[in-house]
Amino acid sequence: MTKRQIVALLPAGGQAKRISPLPLSKELYPVGFQNFGQKSNWRPKVVCHYLLEKMQLAGIDKAYFILRPGKWDIPAYFGDGTMLSMSLGYLIMGLPYGVPFTLDQAYPFVQDAVIALGFPDILFQPEDAYVRILARLEASKADVVLGLFPTDQPQKAGMVEFDDTGKVHLIVEKPPQSDLRYMWGIAVWTPAFTQFLHEYLIPLKAAPDVSVLPEVPIGDVIQAAIKQGFHVEAEAFADGTYLDIGTPNDLVRAVQQLSSNI
Repeated sequence: MTKRQIVALLPAGGQAKRISPLPLSKELYPVGFQNFGQKSNWRPKVVCHYLLEKMQLAGIDKAYFILRPGKWDIPAYFGDGTMLSMSLGYLIMGLPYGVPFTLDQAYPFVQDAVIALGFPDILFQPEDAYVRILARLEASKADVVLGLFPTDQPQKAGMVEFDDTGKVHLIVEKPPQSDLRYMWGIAVWTPAFTQFLHEYLIPLKAAPDVSVLPEVPIGDVIQAAIKQGFHVEAEAFADGTYLDIGTPNDLVRAVQQLSSNI
């Protein structure tokens, strides 16, 4: 892969309103089990553990969770990352106006690194998704590579228009209807986009009354980068799957699917 340091960012600022009340952060919801060799010794496996394993498979050994204040059960559970043989750190989110603001909290710590973005309340396949998008980032010399998943619910996703070479031309956030077939769910990017994201937010943070800011989707920032000439590519997982456990229907499906292997 790339010789540059790769750091994962996991935004964990959500309040899980759609599946509330919960006795714990949604990122720690137990879905399936860890197999320690004997069924009598299987242990619950929390949802974000799956994401961290996929990152680790791609050689990513350092990650920051970016937390909403109060979600202290996440660092209490994972600690320094020893259980995963990863180095984990924890940052506190600032302005609550969307994922871009949350990610920018990591800027002082990761501005020179390749970033791997993953949402810790999502379950997806394939296992080697990060291996493939990092390989594409290196081979294509792109600024951003998006991992794409098929969906028939465009109203819930950032839909992506891309050509046969994999070049991304357009990202449309949550359209009511769309002829586009793929949504993006994971991403990797170079320091150039980290800097673009940071500078994109500066005028928004300087607004006279930031409390009236609308939520800014990260897809909108990537689309703004495309308009500025950034090279964005897509790696489409034609047989991929994507479940958001922050929604009731997908949570039920995830529990059923991952418990059926017992």
